[in-house]
Amino acid sequence: MKQKIKKYLVIGGACLALLTVGGCYSSADSVLDTKASQVQVRSYQSRAFDTTDKNRAIRNVVATLQDLDFVISKADEAVGTVTATKYSRNIPLQMTVTVRPRNNTRLEIRANAQYGIKPVEDPMAYQDFFSSLSKAMFLDAHDVT
Repeated sequence: MKQKIKKYLVIGGACLALLTVGGCYSSADSVLDTKASQVQVRSYQSRAFDTTDKNRAIRNVVATLQDLDFVISKADEAVGTVTATKYSRNIPLQMTVTVRPRNNTRLEIRANAQYGIKPVEDPMAYQDFFSSLSKAMFLDAHDVT
């Protein structure tokens, strides 16, 4: 009797372990699956700006994201990243923007968006963000309020 119970416990534990491990599986291919080459993706996710003031650029990124109805969840000036989220049909649209020096006279700003767990591949989404950011950077550089 004790051996039967022990046997069922071992089999049940093994099944539970398999279900747990199997439930955690996610394909990296689905997250990294993209129709465009990485060079194409990077070309519409990045813009260079004629400034070296990283903190001012980050403040403009934060303001632009807020103007586009994003809620800022993290901003780190030292690292140069801003992460923000907004919801569309109860699915989170998360955007992470990185600001870094490109050379001695320019900064590169790169945006990376995900809708749910899928990367946003539509160049228009990034173009809208960078269009708004360019206007904000221009107005800020010329002290127009």
